[in-house]
Amino acid sequence: MDATIEKRLQATACKVRMGIIEGTYCAKSGHPGGSLSIADLLTYLYFVKLNVDPKHPDMPERDRFVLSKGHTAPALYATLAQRGFFPESELRSLRHIGAMLQGHPCIHIPGIDMSSGSLGQGISAACGMALSAKYNQKDYRVYTVLGDGEIEEGQVWEAAMFAAHYGLDNLTAIVDNNGLQIDGPITEVSSPEPIPDKFAAFGWHVITMDAHDFQDIERAFDEAEKISGKPVVIVQKSVKGKGVSFMENQCSWHGTAPNQEQYEQAMTELRTQLSGLEG
Repeated sequence: MDATIEKRLQATACKVRMGIIEGTYCAKSGHPGGSLSIADLLTYLYFVKLNVDPKHPDMPERDRFVLSKGHTAPALYATLAQRGFFPESELRSLRHIGAMLQGHPCIHIPGIDMSSGSLGQGISAACGMALSAKYNQKDYRVYTVLGDGEIEEGQVWEAAMFAAHYGLDNLTAIVDNNGLQIDGPITEVSSPEPIPDKFAAFGWHVITMDAHDFQDIERAFDEAEKISGKPVVIVQKSVKGKGVSFMENQCSWHGTAPNQEQYEQAMTELRTQLSGLEG
């Protein structure tokens, strides 16, 4: 990846993080920690990888994306706003009664392919989309993001078995392995480790990557597109709360919105980062 493109993506991801903080602060609720950990991933998908068009969000040939860990909707909304699907000003009405952007993705929102939030169900919907593409001989690809706590759900493994059985090589799942869920470290709650070995045992091609290195993200997705005959899972090692110093690696920020002082500190940090990237 060209250094200029990498820096542009880093700047965009920083703006996505600012949108996450803005939205959750204005909502006085939401899930900033796991949203921040997938900001780089979503930036890469929507600004490099996905065949999507903000002017034609329902075009039949578009790639599909399902946020299986739907509680991190602030990240998806902020990314869609940066990509031009709707104005950034919408982020400030997150979770407000009557507003477009509610606590979990809803299919009526431009750019959202699946309502999600009940953990484990998003990957199942993604499997259906991928199988439909196969049956109808369509070229679009399907991507879905799961939380590492989410994969404690049994339905995830039913979907994993289904995807391998039907050879869904047009499906790429990404597990956001930040190691923390609402109740604490995943290894203490109900450990899904070793995650790569489990997916491999279910017949998936497994790739690991650094969630905050765009060079490594590109390497992983380039490899994923070359795999034939089986679904692909990318296990990304990430930092919960990435980009905001006092939120990083703190499970308490799984579902807690910043107060005014915390909001101002977070935005100051992110503006400083953005200035460095754009300057």
